[in-house]
Amino acid sequence: MAVRVLGIDPGLTRCGVGVVDVEGNRSARLVDVTVLRSATDLPLEQRLLSLSQGLEEMFDRHRPQFIAIERVFAQHNVRTVMGTAQISGVALLLAAQRGLPVTLHTPSEVKAAITGYGAADKKQVGTMVARILGLTEIPKPADAADALALAICHAWRTGASGGTLPTVASVKAATATPGALTPAQKAWRAAERGSVPALSVVHRSLKR
Repeated sequence: MAVRVLGIDPGLTRCGVGVVDVEGNRSARLVDVTVLRSATDLPLEQRLLSLSQGLEEMFDRHRPQFIAIERVFAQHNVRTVMGTAQISGVALLLAAQRGLPVTLHTPSEVKAAITGYGAADKKQVGTMVARILGLTEIPKPADAADALALAICHAWRTGASGGTLPTVASVKAATATPGALTPAQKAWRAAERGSVPALSVVHRSLKR
């Protein structure tokens, strides 16, 4: 039985949303993909409203079982970080309202899951997404391919050994078990709990 995952590549100007069905043997099928956009000349609240309406439409039309959102933890452009955080918050709220479990994946986790290399570039990720989904072309723009990569990554990374697919219980168990977390995930969990500054703990994690 396939599991349906909706992946979100958050952004205030462009927000990629991809939906895939993934089987127990890790084969994946494209359900839908789109890139939501908001005009830069609109007030912030109107941009968030527009994107939230697009996300709601995708949530309710495709009824995913899991939501995967990209977690960006290092950016020099404060404005970009703020926009990403704001639309991520909107997506988290919409998922919570529908009782959908959400997992945040770092870019390196997604790249490693899809290509086997945590520092792969966007073209490599897009190429592998097209191959996994049996597409003749790479989904464009890159936000679309990234959203699909997130959804595939989630199904693969949170599935138990032997090709079984994730359940709500298995995802909660994995994130609740310290040994099941990657160094980056451990760093973020500690930072979110306020035990250490976010940037310093992430830097230490990446040096390991």
